[in-house]
Amino acid sequence: MCNRYVSPEEAEIERFWEIGRRNPLAWWQPAIFPRAQGPFMRASAERGPELVVGQWGLVPWFAESPKLRYSTNNARFEGIEAKASYKQSWLRGKRCIIPAWSFDEPCWESGRNVWWTFRRADGNPWGLAGLWNTWTDKETGEIVESYTMLTINADSHPLMSRMHKPDPKFPPDQQDKRSVVAIEFADVETWLHGSVEAAANLVCAPSPEVIDAVAAK
Repeated sequence: MCNRYVSPEEAEIERFWEIGRRNPLAWWQPAIFPRAQGPFMRASAERGPELVVGQWGLVPWFAESPKLRYSTNNARFEGIEAKASYKQSWLRGKRCIIPAWSFDEPCWESGRNVWWTFRRADGNPWGLAGLWNTWTDKETGEIVESYTMLTINADSHPLMSRMHKPDPKFPPDQQDKRSVVAIEFADVETWLHGSVEAAANLVCAPSPEVIDAVAAK
């Protein structure tokens, strides 16, 4: 799972994903951590994607407060239709793309936590798959935009399977190591506007060939 990533600036997002400038947005810092504000792209009424800023940590429709007592910044894709916090967003097509120059994952092969930074080998930003929701406070009318990042099992991935601390109770091929899901530029239309079935076919770990990963020194 991912707990920190670096976002491109607004102009860079608009240029790469061909989003027309609308209202200028702002978020606090390029390094995004859980519950911080970050940008994401979702389908708009005008067909093309719109850029929104919200909390990284999805606030589900049934929440009584936007301040949750549990983590929702990552959502396991397997069985997502049964997950109360995410199933409504998934089944109603509330899919989004999270722009990132890089994301970080911990590697424990040395016996200690060494952070690795993952960029694209082609120099382009990542478009990471996510879900979004708009939560409204019934008493005050406050509107809270939020999103979560999808993850998929990566036990068989040659690189992502090396990340995160191994659990000694399970064999190497049954660790449930997690990976983000990358949506390629050519698949943006399908991810944002396609059917649930078409979107599900795009959910997989990034190909090793598109990854440029470097261990922190």
